[in-house]
Amino acid sequence: MKAGLSGGCGCGALRYRLTTEPMIVHCCHCKDCQRQTGSAFVVNAIIERDNIAIEQGATAMQTMPTDSGSPHDLYRCAECGTTVWSDYGRRRTMLFVRVGTLDEPALLPPDVHIFTRSKLPWVGLPPDVPAFDIFYSSVDDFWPEAARARRRALGF
Repeated sequence: MKAGLSGGCGCGALRYRLTTEPMIVHCCHCKDCQRQTGSAFVVNAIIERDNIAIEQGATAMQTMPTDSGSPHDLYRCAECGTTVWSDYGRRRTMLFVRVGTLDEPALLPPDVHIFTRSKLPWVGLPPDVPAFDIFYSSVDDFWPEAARARRRALGF
């Protein structure tokens, strides 16, 4: 596993560790992610809930509205409100860790850029990373086999 897969919130009250590498890392440029992060995009590492170990502190959940109508549960530090991960669509077993909350976020560059149709025009994309206007056609077509097996084990 890559070193440095620990992270935390802005105030330091919450600390967590990923116990395995993520299945895949998305850079999402959708309007919801732009609005909810106050930024041009969000980088999310998709990982099983059981592979996130909270070492200190606690999270508080807040549900945000989305353009799709599906629930988007944000897990924030209970003290300072930094969002550390999300559950898109209440999957319960699979979370989207905000890579920017890792101590070493450079260790998890995006595997793919999604929803680039709403990418801000001044954001450049690397030519060697796949990018999709909306989403890729199928997890089976895009994710590595080991990651697909982990996802199937969660019932997806």
